[in-house]
Amino acid sequence: MKLLDENTVVDYLINQKLLDASEQVTVEQLTGGVSNTVLAIKTKDSDLVLKQALPVLKVAQHWEADPRRAIVEANAIGLYHSITPSHVPRLAFLDAEAFVLIMQRVPRDSSVWKTNLLSGKFQFNVAEVLGHTLAQWHLYGESNFSQLQHFREDELFEQLRVDPFYRFVAIKNPKIQSDIQLLIDELEQQRITLVHGDFSPKNIMASNSGPVYILDYEVTHLGNPVFDLAFLLGHLVCKFFRAPKDQEKDIAEMASSFITSYKSKRDLPLSLAHHTALIALARVEGKSPVDYLGLSQQNKLQIFTKEVLSNPIGLDTLTLFDSDAK
Repeated sequence: MKLLDENTVVDYLINQKLLDASEQVTVEQLTGGVSNTVLAIKTKDSDLVLKQALPVLKVAQHWEADPRRAIVEANAIGLYHSITPSHVPRLAFLDAEAFVLIMQRVPRDSSVWKTNLLSGKFQFNVAEVLGHTLAQWHLYGESNFSQLQHFREDELFEQLRVDPFYRFVAIKNPKIQSDIQLLIDELEQQRITLVHGDFSPKNIMASNSGPVYILDYEVTHLGNPVFDLAFLLGHLVCKFFRAPKDQEKDIAEMASSFITSYKSKRDLPLSLAHHTALIALARVEGKSPVDYLGLSQQNKLQIFTKEVLSNPIGLDTLTLFDSDAK
C-alpha cells in the first residue's frame, strides 16, 4: 500500500472526492504515535484528522502489525461515538483498501493528558470521567455481546498487546513466567465485553473548556475488561515512580478517583493489581518502553512490580501507589 504524507495527502483527498481542487487546505503532521501516519487537515469548513495504519511500528524493536486495524478502529469509533458522543470524535471517512480513516478533530484547546501528568498538571475530573466512561462501555459490551461479534479479533490484540506487553516480558523473567502465563490465560479465555485495548493517558485529550476525549480504537476487541483498567493504571504507576515526593499523593488520588468512579458502576476484576504491575513492568522491559524514567526509577519499578507479580492474586491495586514502594 502507498503511504501518505504531507505532500501527497491533498491529491489523495481530491481523488476520493473529499476535497475540491479549488479549496484552500492546510496540512500538518501530528506527532506522538508509533503505529500510524497522522495528519491534520484544515479547510474553511472542516477540521479533521487523517490516520493511516503503518505495517511496521516506529519503535526500536522490530514490530509488525496488521494494518487492518484501521478498519477495526473505524467501526469502533462509530460504535463508541453512539454510546458516548461527548467523549468520542465523529468518524468522517474510511478507505478500507488503503487503511485510511478520517475523523473529526477534537477542540484545538485540548491537551494530551500524558503531557499534563508529566508536567505536574493534575486534572482529577479527567480520572473520574474516564472511570465512569470505561464502566459505561464495558457494561454496554456485556449487555450487547452477541451483537458485537464483528469485533472478535484475536490477531491484532496478540500482535499489539499480548506479545509486546506479556509474552516478551515473560521470556525475560523465568522466575515469574508462570505467573504471567496465568494472566495471559485470563485475557484469552475470559472474553466477556468490548475492550478498547489502548486506554492510555497518551490517548486522552482534555479540553480547557471541560470535555474529555478518548482516541485510538484500533485494538478494540471482544475480551477481558481487566486489560483496559490495568493499561491506564499501569501508566499511572510509571508516572508515580517518576514523580517527586510532593506529587506522589496527587497521582495516587487520581488512581483512586479512576477506580472509585469505575467501581460505582461495575465491580473490579480480582486480578487487576497483577495486570497493572505487569503492564508497568512492560513499560520498562517490553517492546515499547517509556522514555521518561531514569535508570534508578526503572530499577525500583522492576523490583517492585516483580514482587507484586510473585504474590497471590487479590492485592488491592492502590497498594501499587504506596510511597514505601519507591
